[in-house]
Amino acid sequence: MMRKLFFGAVFILSVFGLQAQNLQLHYDLGNAVYGNEFKGKRPRLTSTVEMFHPDRWGSTFFFTDMDYTDKGVAAAYWEIARELQFWKGPVSLHVEYNGGLQFINNAYLLGATYSWNSSDFSKGYSLSAMYKYIQGNFVTPHNFQLTGVWYLHFGGGKYSFMGFADFWRENMFNGTEFTFLSEPQFWFNLNKLSFLPNDFNLSLGGEIELGYNFAARKGFYAIPTLGCKWTIK
Repeated sequence: MMRKLFFGAVFILSVFGLQAQNLQLHYDLGNAVYGNEFKGKRPRLTSTVEMFHPDRWGSTFFFTDMDYTDKGVAAAYWEIARELQFWKGPVSLHVEYNGGLQFINNAYLLGATYSWNSSDFSKGYSLSAMYKYIQGNFVTPHNFQLTGVWYLHFGGGKYSFMGFADFWRENMFNGTEFTFLSEPQFWFNLNKLSFLPNDFNLSLGGEIELGYNFAARKGFYAIPTLGCKWTIK
């Protein structure tokens, strides 16, 4: 599973001039849901490290995913994105790189991002339209990608519903041309409980990987995980 968790932090935190990092660990339930189809093919554990840092010229975001088996790290994936904004307004210039192991080609993206937040920053979304150059794809290296990101905090901040959706064009060896991937997450934030301190930044929950023609699989899959997250403030 390859995670991409902007979750609105790029747009919320840039307003306050803050930075944020978080560490996540997910237990994949794909083997339980799809049985022998995934048996021995899908790692059960994935860790994610995310970092976001704003500055007066925009913001930088990156994350790294690592998948683990009983033999060690089986796969790795990394993204880094830069929002450039030398003006006031909801639109920024977006530059991004994607890459990793296990037959993942380098990808370079350039486009624009539109973002919106509610006045209390309890909810918001962003939309990005990008040109995507996929190095190593000799059939169609020139492609496009559309990305949507959303976040919603409710219940006095106890609950968070957030995620992303990507749709892009990439001709694959299995004959597929278009790919869709979304990973909505739900978290229960323990630091909002009255009997726990505010700096106990542990969240419990998980996500569902909704993929169509993703990771060399044809068709639609819905793969849940159980996860925990520690936010570093």
